[in-house]
Amino acid sequence: MAKTVPPSPQADTANAEPTRPDPVEVLRERRAKAQLGGGPARIEAQHKKGKYTARERIELLLDPGSFVEMDPYVRSQATDFGMDRNRFDGDGVVTGHGTIHGQVVFVYAQDFTVLGGSLGFQTGQKIAKVLDQAMAIGAPVIGFNDSGGARIQEGVASLAGYGDIFFRNVKASGVVPQISVIVGPSAGGAVYSPALTDFIIMTDDTSHMFVTGPDVVKTVTGEEASQEELGGSSVHTVKSGVASFSGVDEDDTMNLIRKLLSYIPANNLADLPIKQDSGDERGRMDPELDSLVPANPNKPYDVREVVKRVVDTDSFFEIQPKWAQNLVVGFSRLDGVPVGIVANQPASLAGALDIEASIKGAKFIRFCDAFNIPIVSFVDVPGFLPGLGQEHGGIIRNGAKLLYAYCEATVPKLSVVLRKSYGGAYIVMSSKHVGSDVNLAWPGTEIAVMGGSGAVEILHRRELMKLAETDPAAAEARKAEFTAEYEQKFANPYVAAERGWIDDVIEPRETRPRLIAALLPLLQKREQRPAKKHGLTPL
Repeated sequence: MAKTVPPSPQADTANAEPTRPDPVEVLRERRAKAQLGGGPARIEAQHKKGKYTARERIELLLDPGSFVEMDPYVRSQATDFGMDRNRFDGDGVVTGHGTIHGQVVFVYAQDFTVLGGSLGFQTGQKIAKVLDQAMAIGAPVIGFNDSGGARIQEGVASLAGYGDIFFRNVKASGVVPQISVIVGPSAGGAVYSPALTDFIIMTDDTSHMFVTGPDVVKTVTGEEASQEELGGSSVHTVKSGVASFSGVDEDDTMNLIRKLLSYIPANNLADLPIKQDSGDERGRMDPELDSLVPANPNKPYDVREVVKRVVDTDSFFEIQPKWAQNLVVGFSRLDGVPVGIVANQPASLAGALDIEASIKGAKFIRFCDAFNIPIVSFVDVPGFLPGLGQEHGGIIRNGAKLLYAYCEATVPKLSVVLRKSYGGAYIVMSSKHVGSDVNLAWPGTEIAVMGGSGAVEILHRRELMKLAETDPAAAEARKAEFTAEYEQKFANPYVAAERGWIDDVIEPRETRPRLIAALLPLLQKREQRPAKKHGLTPL
């Protein structure tokens, strides 16, 4: 019988299967590398600029432990111009969802440590997916913008990524709230996604927005400007009105985002986030209101003091506080119910409506209407601001934006005339004629085409001029008589009240309980308008 020969060691090696790395270890290594973005050195560079990384921002914003990442292993598919050596998991943006105050939100944060946060096609697809899912679920979207712009190596594909985002920004508009947070550079085409969203929040010193940077501006126009002078937070919160507000640092910015979201429903069909712990505040009256507003219609005061004494304690959150200061807008609460506040500010331009104030008010009112937030207007307006600059700048067209917004809004609309309401501005500022539901007035209110003095100068011009030629003192006395007569007959709230255009004249101290009593039943309001694709806002 033949002897069996055992296989040689060489044969064992040849036939053995190759050793495979542990899949779990591979996953852990790849996940750890993805968490580091562009690597420790670039993370350190980000920190030296006083900036957080993309992942740190998300963790700071969301409720602890709530973040669920999406698409962490997506990579650029481009291989030209050295991109085969610069492909990172995540492709320069961290995306996902979590909660704020227990409410689901979707987030994306551009990662400046990866290729300068530049946007390629896959980056754009990740952000587009976030917007798609947010719309499907009905949740707000917060985007952190910290990017060098389009990824040049990907050519037109990077522009396609931007286009896909822009399309979804518009599709989501009025469906879910969209907040853009500028925490670094945002230049070129990158600025248009934030511009399409509802609120833009910047961070002092470290965030910048501009269509063309300082170098291009100098080459084309010869003007020299730093990044801060061209598009820093001081520019966009004060001069341009592009940004809603800014935080002193990124921690402050996170607090602003969380506070803003506390007033806003998750989507256009969701219930308002009502606080049920207003306690004994409902019937609170404030005697200080009786003397807070000066009787002299030309004397300024800060309307925010009136607002704060009427709304729930410490609930007023002003939007765009540094731009177009002659109109105050912001969120607040009445008996726990979120409301949008629109108020003329006599401390700035006498509270007159100008181009910037009209745009500011119109945008805010349209947001409130889209998300079913009632609007409360505090009116003390002398009219539209006159002057060549206003007329040449298009006050007719821009003033019509505010008028259109009030007329278009179907949410509960309440107003209180505090001291005066003249001319076309009376109609625009939430009058009965533009669909306001409840209109109240304080007893010293003047409601007329114009102030008494101006009206008399027109109505009795010839008589007064003729008298002034012979007896100036008598002319002044006569003008005072005419003015008093005009104010008694026309410039008071009872003329409008007699026609039902003012629902009631109230004592100032009664304002809060009267507004609450009017608001609560109006929360059930339903109003049908003619079917149409959309109206034509006077852009």
